Amino acid sequence: MSRLTAAFDGESAHAAAAAALESIDDAVVDVESIDRGRRKQTALARFANRGPVVVQVCAERTWLRTEAALLSAVRRRTFVPVPPVLAAGAHDGVAYMLTAYVAGDDLHEAFVSIGEGARRDLARWFGAALARLHEAFRFDEHGRLELSDGTLTSDGRDWGPWFRDYGRRAIDRLPPAFDPLRDDLRAVVAAESDGESDARLFPWDFRPGNALVAGDSVTAVVDWEAPLAAAPALSVAKSEYLVADWYVADPEPLRQAFREGYADVRPLPAVRPAHRIAAIAESAVDSGGEVTNPRYPPVGRSDAIAFHRDALAAVMTDT
Repeated sequence: MSRLTAAFDGESAHAAAAAALESIDDAVVDVESIDRGRRKQTALARFANRGPVVVQVCAERTWLRTEAALLSAVRRRTFVPVPPVLAAGAHDGVAYMLTAYVAGDDLHEAFVSIGEGARRDLARWFGAALARLHEAFRFDEHGRLELSDGTLTSDGRDWGPWFRDYGRRAIDRLPPAFDPLRDDLRAVVAAESDGESDARLFPWDFRPGNALVAGDSVTAVVDWEAPLAAAPALSVAKSEYLVADWYVADPEPLRQAFREGYADVRPLPAVRPAHRIAAIAESAVDSGGEVTNPRYPPVGRSDAIAFHRDALAAVMTDT
């Protein structure tokens, strides 16, 4: 328990992690905390006689239950590599998930240092992978995905009301530096029609920062928490921003590669300005309310604000 105490904050988190590790028939020799977002606690556990595993705990039980089910389904239905789920459950109200450890370098760090050709190949892979996820996961309505009787289902929102609420909340979370744009951004999002009915998986954080690579190949995509169902165009807009615009001064070659990869699998959806505004605004602020930092190494806060603000202004200019 002392090793878990060092890696997990709180007695309930320690107990849930211990319950997860009970499924492994070997002695734990080390537990190392991993920084993987604000919603859950993550650690790497090493053993005396077997390979390491990743332990995650979360006070919101439905989040990890849904993520565990989605990971298993992604492995069955697509070519997208995700860590195998070894165990999932809850202990004293805290959810846990145990996955196999997948080796690889953090693509967030490697993406800017690899050659331009390899970077375009990876952007194309992300496009094809997102398209395959869209092909494999279709839902009746839009919104948050939950596990109901063993099946992933959305919480049943129509497209127009759900998207307008999603976009408005993203715009409202932007800091005061965005005030000169805010009313115009809201107006474009508010004008989105109710006509879109195609609800597909929206892995809202599908980006190099959540990918591991060996050489030029993706070995795993991690962090599938809180997945959504949404129109494919919103997914395309958000992933394209996080794959292409995020890292390089001239994103157009990466955008083109991303779109070509998607089109290799299924027709590219029509991405409208409202989709781009919602995607950029939602990407600009993290779950803790802090402005996100693009590039690698990440830029400072003032440059980050300018980066996101310029991206939104460019959409408004095109509009």
